[in-house]
Amino acid sequence: MKNVRKYWHAIMILIVFEAVAVTLWLTKNNLFYLFNFSYIGMSISLGIFLFIRKNKHARRIVQLLVGLYMLVYLGLICRENMQIEGFWYYLFTGVFEAATIHYAVAKIFGPLIFGRGWCGYACWTAMVLDFLPYKVPAQPRRKIGWIRYITFALSLIFVSALFLAKVVQMEKIMFWAFIVGNLLYYGIGIALAFAFRDNRAFCKYICPITVFLKPMSYFSLIRIQCNQDKCVHCGKCKRVCPMDVDPTDNARNRKNGTECILCMECVKNCPKHAL
Repeated sequence: MKNVRKYWHAIMILIVFEAVAVTLWLTKNNLFYLFNFSYIGMSISLGIFLFIRKNKHARRIVQLLVGLYMLVYLGLICRENMQIEGFWYYLFTGVFEAATIHYAVAKIFGPLIFGRGWCGYACWTAMVLDFLPYKVPAQPRRKIGWIRYITFALSLIFVSALFLAKVVQMEKIMFWAFIVGNLLYYGIGIALAFAFRDNRAFCKYICPITVFLKPMSYFSLIRIQCNQDKCVHCGKCKRVCPMDVDPTDNARNRKNGTECILCMECVKNCPKHAL
């Protein structure tokens, strides 16, 4: 029973994803959803299991398993635009498929359970950026987070303009938007990482998805908590956090609280196991 409690996070995530997989399989009468969400759920649960077993590559394994699956298989092979433009496209057509389901599960309602876990374990942009050398920010956080709202608006305007212009071959355009969009994301993300000496600069200032993620993750069920009786306030957890969160503050409105990607660097580096 003690071992079961030890792995309850992994078990809970697997149950949630399996519930989504079975529900969509039965309601949409499409076996793909059973495979898709079962695979993602098992990949994430495997990562949590490996983390508990103190495997230092646990999160990176999940990033590669999920990120490459979504980028290569869903995006390039199946030609589905899983970026925000794909979400707007399916939303405007009134179809609950592909990107709309993805956003509902991973980026709109899912964060009520696992916060911004998407950013830490499944994002194919961050998957590449996390290989860069600035895993811990070398400079103070900049007050330019407002840029994300511009990129968010631009993506909405782009897809809206296509619909208003009644452009033909929309699916082909969405596929090429996925290709070009990813190239831009990687290019800007890598440039910002080196300019700001921060791998996650793109996530903090540019990524439009955070407009959905931040407000929902405020109410997240799974979050880092600090045992104040054990904490010696050495500040190490804050120094290793890639998102500039203060993990010692248990309040929901803690500094950059909605930026936490559950990477567990603070947990791994706490000398008193207070997190």
